[in-house]
Amino acid sequence: METNDKKTKAKARPKLNPTENAAIKRLEHDLITDSGMVPATKGRHAIHCLTVIGTIEGHTLSPDAQKTTKYEHVIPQLVDIEEDPEIEGLLVILNTVGGDVEAGLALAELIAGVSKPSATLVLGGGHSIGIPLAVAARHSFIVPTATMTVHPVRHSGMVLGVPQTLRYFEQMQERIVGFVTGHSRISARRFTQLMHNTGELVMDMGTVLDGRQAVDEGLIDDLGGLADALGYLYKEIEK
Repeated sequence: METNDKKTKAKARPKLNPTENAAIKRLEHDLITDSGMVPATKGRHAIHCLTVIGTIEGHTLSPDAQKTTKYEHVIPQLVDIEEDPEIEGLLVILNTVGGDVEAGLALAELIAGVSKPSATLVLGGGHSIGIPLAVAARHSFIVPTATMTVHPVRHSGMVLGVPQTLRYFEQMQERIVGFVTGHSRISARRFTQLMHNTGELVMDMGTVLDGRQAVDEGLIDDLGGLADALGYLYKEIEK
């Protein structure tokens, strides 16, 4: 008796004529060039690759010289990933210095809310508000040479020196700690200790973790690269 295990078989893709094929290739090229987005890989399963690079741009524009990830561009992509039946998994690749706290948390919540198999891979750096993004997927990976900077909330604009402002920063920090500890193995106490470390950074407080240290601290699930992240997604899809 034949088994009907459709999940383990690659979906048959309709054949396209040369004109249609060329149009799709142009579209894919434009998507990669303009937004760093790969609509779907061509392996055993359709994996959507989403990149988070540079500064995470929120309610205000970053300087022109900076590379940015605009949250208003990423939000509709995540909605499309969740709705499109052809997309079977999500791979988020990060190399970010951080950025807007509320925008970063919003994206992290959306990634965490995707019902399909998801994985994150930290390359280069996953600093500051990039940490919630790095732990938002079902499983997280980091390469050995990547680093993650854990530090308290900062503000670059005008700040009123009143107790209400300090309380607002405390509440924002509590939201970050709550999300990170809720989506990783690190405890709130340990994460706060790393955040308030005064013996490592010259001009700031905080801690810099390399890939192995991030895994040992329970911040990231596994040390690994692209093949490991894709292998995890394939395994989850084929369950």
